[in-house]
Amino acid sequence: MAQDTIHYLVLHRCDPSCNMARYYVLSIEPSLFGDATLIREWGRIGRPGQRRVELYENQSCAVEALETWLQRKFRRGYLLQGGSGREAWFGLSVGS
Repeated sequence: MAQDTIHYLVLHRCDPSCNMARYYVLSIEPSLFGDATLIREWGRIGRPGQRRVELYENQSCAVEALETWLQRKFRRGYLLQGGSGREAWFGLSVGS
């Protein structure tokens, strides 16, 4: 993985019977000091949400943390945006 790419996932969880429409975004970005950061954003769809930035020593530690959060969200019923399968996120990257 190149250091200058941004990896991100957009998950959503909608249940009209409970008036639930939530999103969760996980992304890995380089920090100004060369460390890897895991950025988590979540909230109700259409509203501003919360954001948390976690610093990690290297890219592999950040990816491991992202995988842990991804598994938690799948267990809670979140799906990848666009309905793609669980394994589709591997290799998903957008150049910065």
